[in-house]
Amino acid sequence: MRWLENKIDRFCIEHPRFGIPNLMMYIAIGQVAIGLIDNFSSFSLSYALSFFRPSIFQGEIWRLITFIFVPVTGDFGIGNFYIPGTSFFMTVVSAYFYYWIGSTLEREWGTTRFNCFFFSGVILNIIFGFIVGFSSIHYVNLSMFFAFAVLFPDMQVLFMFILPMKIKWLAWIDAAFFAWQIIRHLIGGNVFGALLPLVAILNFFIFFWIEFTNVFTDQRQRYQHRHSKQTVNFKKATKSAYQEKGYIHKCAVCGKTDTDYPDMEFRYCSKCNGYYCYCEEHINNHPHIQ
Repeated sequence: MRWLENKIDRFCIEHPRFGIPNLMMYIAIGQVAIGLIDNFSSFSLSYALSFFRPSIFQGEIWRLITFIFVPVTGDFGIGNFYIPGTSFFMTVVSAYFYYWIGSTLEREWGTTRFNCFFFSGVILNIIFGFIVGFSSIHYVNLSMFFAFAVLFPDMQVLFMFILPMKIKWLAWIDAAFFAWQIIRHLIGGNVFGALLPLVAILNFFIFFWIEFTNVFTDQRQRYQHRHSKQTVNFKKATKSAYQEKGYIHKCAVCGKTDTDYPDMEFRYCSKCNGYYCYCEEHINNHPHIQ
């Protein structure tokens, strides 16, 4: 997937004006408007605009686009969170939540990259819909939420409008629900149903593949560094020196040690001929030993 992400990056650089600025604002407005009409028409408008394969094959091709404006009531970060009797209210909250996430991602990435991310998710969900017969904006929202959690893991939101919680913990909970859906399909012998959710948020993995590989690479390098012969020998030598002398670093000028001054910084001079240590007061103010 690295090559595909590199292709996307190149496209974004070469086409800086591609895409619809403030895309999520228009989608949020559309979802609120449809939710308002649904509130007085028993969801008839959502039914007419949702992705439904038989209706599309009968000529209602507008559903290929309009399904992204159909609100998933209460879909904002934890499965399909929903409070009975508050359909329109939760639609407004959900639309605002994803407008906030989408506009933040657009400012972080730029309009071109965000549009590529969003519409690649839409295309994958259209494919998903033609396979299973229906689709919704839910998995696009989920991939967008995961992207936001990767970029801003420590940002806080009010979960249930009361409890402050970091985005990364909400994402982990949402990922657990997502994994459970896959496991549930596998237990039921529905391998096809287990793969479809992964296909539906494939755009998230495409856009963050390099980040994932970098994480595993960093972990492997840290493990190799901690267990390398040089690191192990250095730790043993440091421990032995501390046990024998009672300190590890000692200034060659004033004699201060890291035991007596634990908050002081000690360094070794590269210009001195030998392994001489100096405190922060003398590292730049001492005669070099040759």
